[in-house]
Amino acid sequence: MTKSRSKDLRSRVIAAVDGGLSRRAAAARFGVGAASAIRWVREWRETGTTCAKPQGGDRRSHRIEAYRDVILAVIEKQTDITLVEMAKMLRVEHGASFAASTI
Repeated sequence: MTKSRSKDLRSRVIAAVDGGLSRRAAAARFGVGAASAIRWVREWRETGTTCAKPQGGDRRSHRIEAYRDVILAVIEKQTDITLVEMAKMLRVEHGASFAASTI
């Protein structure tokens, strides 16, 4: 994944579009992709921010971590439970669907 463009560049592209240029023309003027200019202006109009969104990192483990206490309690109660059995228990009792490899 590439590094985010500077907030200053984003602000200049947005200002150019706000001043009357098309998004594609502003993108060409500042040497950025048209899709980037379109996204930046849309984000600015929707939220008022010119900051880049966070990149990378873990975005999904919170789903399984929410069942941490349940999983640990089951392991304590039945030490020889398989991952497949645990996945089935989570699906049946809690409505949470996970692959055995996730657990």
